[in-house]
Amino acid sequence: MTAPSTAPDVLIIGAGPAGSACARVLARGGLRVRIVDQHPHGRDKTCGDGLIPDAHKALARLGLLDEVMRLAEPVAHVACIGPRGGRVDVPGSLAVLPRKVLDALMLTAAQAAGAQFEQARFEAPIEEDGRVVGARLKRGDELVEVRADWVVLATGAVPKALTAAGMCERHTPSGVALRGYVKAPQMVGKIKALEVVWDKAVRPGYGWIFPAPDGHFNIGVGVTDSHKDLNGKGRKKDVNLRAIFDAFVEKYAPAAELMRVGEKVGEGDQWLKGAPLRCTLTGAKWTRPGLLVTGEAAGSTYSFTGEGIGKAMETGMLAADAILAHRDDDAAARAAYEASLTTLKPKFDLYERANRVNAHPWLADLLIWRAQKSPRLLKRMSGVLNETSNPGNLVSIKGFSRLFFE
Repeated sequence: MTAPSTAPDVLIIGAGPAGSACARVLARGGLRVRIVDQHPHGRDKTCGDGLIPDAHKALARLGLLDEVMRLAEPVAHVACIGPRGGRVDVPGSLAVLPRKVLDALMLTAAQAAGAQFEQARFEAPIEEDGRVVGARLKRGDELVEVRADWVVLATGAVPKALTAAGMCERHTPSGVALRGYVKAPQMVGKIKALEVVWDKAVRPGYGWIFPAPDGHFNIGVGVTDSHKDLNGKGRKKDVNLRAIFDAFVEKYAPAAELMRVGEKVGEGDQWLKGAPLRCTLTGAKWTRPGLLVTGEAAGSTYSFTGEGIGKAMETGMLAADAILAHRDDDAAARAAYEASLTTLKPKFDLYERANRVNAHPWLADLLIWRAQKSPRLLKRMSGVLNETSNPGNLVSIKGFSRLFFE
């Protein structure tokens, strides 16, 4: 590979949704942008692949929504399914597109806007007089230095890059997830919603089945409070994701049928892939002179649901907005970016409150039972999905009183 010769204005580390969204906005704003990733163009990512309304909104701003929807599997509802089998379908603008396809599309779009891409691994920042002025990258066996006015870390949940940059405040993840793809054309039409299942068998997490394009299904389990935080280091709780996955398949009849009639995509046990999650906009410093942290590296995944694609893109664009507005004023750019994340933080905190449903599945039963009888509650649940309602209120004392007295 021939490395780009022109020094960039902004060097972005990570070519996922956050990094590519940031790169596209910056490049469209006239800056020279280089985006690097240790994986080749079109890398895969362990994810549920669900695109909820915040992702649709971000993709629309990027000018990519129509192209994404042309490739994605459109979905009309999130199906919330409780331990006793109760179900309520919450409407929303939804879709499913495997991350390998989405990430490749978004990186291509960033390049089309003028950003350069190269495969390289981030080693450490370059610092001068207390400010980050570039990064040391590993290209094959060669260690090189790339100078830039700004460095943006969009390196996801693995903390290695954050640690190297001096930005990591929590080394362990907020949660963990396990997913696989199953090809089962005979199940098309039987599983039409984003099915999310709570049950004692998958406690303290949840299981899911999402219909994907071309007769495929994304099936997995997640635990969004998997590690105990001990002075920022933490240790893993007694959570066995494979055992939780097996329990989910055994307990939930559609999952059992999917596994019985479908074909696993992948070889042997490799068809199931795990990944960490960083949630609630915590676990990392957001800025230091010359450097911004964005996407899941900054904790952009929601607790409770584990959804993070839309907020990764949103935070990436917020980083770009701050740099474009205050390119030559480090303090002002960092202040603007931190203010924008601070504005988002209460919403993440509310999802953290709602996370109690995963630890106490009977709460899901109660909410589903009442939503089946209350159009107003169903509307509020749809509002949570569409980010017009407060998710914490659904499981607060006030929220429970409203379940019975509205």
